[in-house]
Amino acid sequence: MIRVRPARRADAAAIGRIHVETWRDAYAGLLPDAGLLRLSPSIEAERWRTVIDRGGAVFVADDDGRVIGFGSCGRCRQHTLPFDGEVQTLYVAPEHHGRGAGRMLLAGLFRALETAGRKSALIWVLRDNPSRFFYEAMGGRHVADRNERVWGCMMAESAYGWDRLTVPCSHQ
Repeated sequence: MIRVRPARRADAAAIGRIHVETWRDAYAGLLPDAGLLRLSPSIEAERWRTVIDRGGAVFVADDDGRVIGFGSCGRCRQHTLPFDGEVQTLYVAPEHHGRGAGRMLLAGLFRALETAGRKSALIWVLRDNPSRFFYEAMGGRHVADRNERVWGCMMAESAYGWDRLTVPCSHQ
């Protein structure tokens, strides 16, 4: 059974692995192959271990003791938009897509934002990333676009926002 819980230091290796797997899966053809091939699960694990150690709001989707996804959230970093919270990351291992883990993680991140006093949120996604349809299905509305430099390439990104921190009920 999948449940969402705060990440622990011991989860960092799984988070690093999922981070690399999902980037290679989702961003192939969108980001430079050389950059995707340079990604290292151990380096990502150490980066996430540091975030967890510093008290960052990181959560995992745990399927009977096995981490299958993760997400993080915090204060909105885009001060020109009318949102006070931000989902900074949300990744589910590709082999676990379609099982509800993404929906559960988003709901858990929204609860964490609410606990921190946030009332709204946004998430940035590469404009050509099919995950944008997931955010639309979760009630996010397209609120902004920007260009960001990723590994030396300018990438078009779109922001999806929620004025209220709610996720639609599952119809499964």
